[in-house]
Amino acid sequence: MVEIVPSILSADFARLAEEIASVERGGATRLHLDVMDGHFVPRITIGQPVVESIRKATRLHVDCHLMIERPERYAKSFIDAGANSVSVHYEACRHLDATLTMIKNAGAMAGVVLNPATPVAVLEDVLEVADYVLLMSVNPGWGGQKLIPYVLEKARKLAVMRREGKLAFPIEIDGGIHQENLADAVRAGCEWIVTGSAIFHSPDAEATTRELCEIAARAAAIEC
Repeated sequence: MVEIVPSILSADFARLAEEIASVERGGATRLHLDVMDGHFVPRITIGQPVVESIRKATRLHVDCHLMIERPERYAKSFIDAGANSVSVHYEACRHLDATLTMIKNAGAMAGVVLNPATPVAVLEDVLEVADYVLLMSVNPGWGGQKLIPYVLEKARKLAVMRREGKLAFPIEIDGGIHQENLADAVRAGCEWIVTGSAIFHSPDAEATTRELCEIAARAAAIEC
């Protein structure tokens, strides 16, 4: 099932509970939280206290994307704060198998993230461990960037690997997704579509979320 996953990085943090409620009314069932440490990426964003506050404000699935160094040191604390799924970067995680297993044992879904220039082939031996794979379609660290087109080909390759391995993990994509290219991402094999600016920088986040859900559903129906 294809889902629109609003990224709160683009939301108005002064009205965060209201912003979350609006996308929930629009049909979102997941929220994407970008955690940045100022080291793995230049920007610093949110930490565990914000996740705890969001957990109290919504029953939606909280999807934490750790754009941080040494994610194995912090992943469990985000689960304890209320995250339902936690993804870590292949590029930042020295012991990927152990970290993914730790996340799962702590009660959350475990995802692995690839930067745009990292080929999907590096995941061949860990796909049976990961619960989902997140493909960055922009260089991580900033919202509002344009989608890098070749990442859609990476999604197609990953979908083939999934099919040949008889696996069922969702493919998530994050970066530069909007009304004009959403269907392309769905047709490339992506099921969790992260989008921030397209929703929260629009005049009506609820209506835009609903519109994106409808576009995704139509694209998935055509693909089927």
